[in-house]
Amino acid sequence: MKSINIIGACSDLGVHIDGAKLGPEVLESIIDKAKINEIINIYAKDINKELEKNNKQKNLKSVNEFNSKLYSAVLDTINSDFFPLTIGGDHSIAIASDLASIKKYKNLGIIWFDSHGDYHTFETTTSGNIHGLPFATITNYKKSILSNFHSGNYFNPKNAVLVGGRDIDEPFELENLKNAGVTVFSTEDIHKFGTDYIYSKAFDIASAGTNGVHVSYDLDVIDPKLAPGVSIPAKNGISLEEAYDFVTHIIKNKEKVKSFDLVEFNPLLDINDVTQKIAQQILSYLLNNL
Repeated sequence: MKSINIIGACSDLGVHIDGAKLGPEVLESIIDKAKINEIINIYAKDINKELEKNNKQKNLKSVNEFNSKLYSAVLDTINSDFFPLTIGGDHSIAIASDLASIKKYKNLGIIWFDSHGDYHTFETTTSGNIHGLPFATITNYKKSILSNFHSGNYFNPKNAVLVGGRDIDEPFELENLKNAGVTVFSTEDIHKFGTDYIYSKAFDIASAGTNGVHVSYDLDVIDPKLAPGVSIPAKNGISLEEAYDFVTHIIKNKEKVKSFDLVEFNPLLDINDVTQKIAQQILSYLLNNL
């Protein structure tokens, strides 16, 4: 069993919708503390997002300040020989958690489990929401000011896999993914070929020639009719069985998995705590089996 630190990334600065910053503390309050070495929460500054609404680099300074602190916390956890299980927060927090992991392990693959591509740059984004840029940032698709706090390697796109993508902006975000050489398995691919084939392929690609794998799990990959408590829902998502089966594959590959994010739970948008219960089940299974 791995000794696990929970790191709460309490920020929703990467998205124009409030609420994801509350997710970590809600989930921390209901998980089994006996399975955890320590809970460390990093809090974003309280700022007025309305002032940033027409900006193509929304909340840039505050996002970078937050991620710099989160990066140090995750790196300290890894250097202390604990497994970092980071709970977000919007997906921009993964810039910090993922780069901290590869800073330590030098050569990692990554599985980005998400309905969105998150592969915009500041040149291609139309919204300016930074949670649409982290996957491109951590693979260094274009050198970004979002990673100035990091001194180390980046994830190689040939070992980067997007799983569950279905809401990828065309043409620019899709072109970015193709130009970078990221492997994309869509929601339709999961339905067509089955979870065992797609998830096994994802781990094979991410682990080929690397020292391990980071997994970044966005709850909006699940169909919003089943998991409504996310900031940017995308219709026609995967089933709960397909969502939980991915966690089973994480456990099957636990010797390869070096770090993990669970992001985008927004308790303000949840209905009857259904998304909270899904997230709790995912976390409980990981805590009991990693």
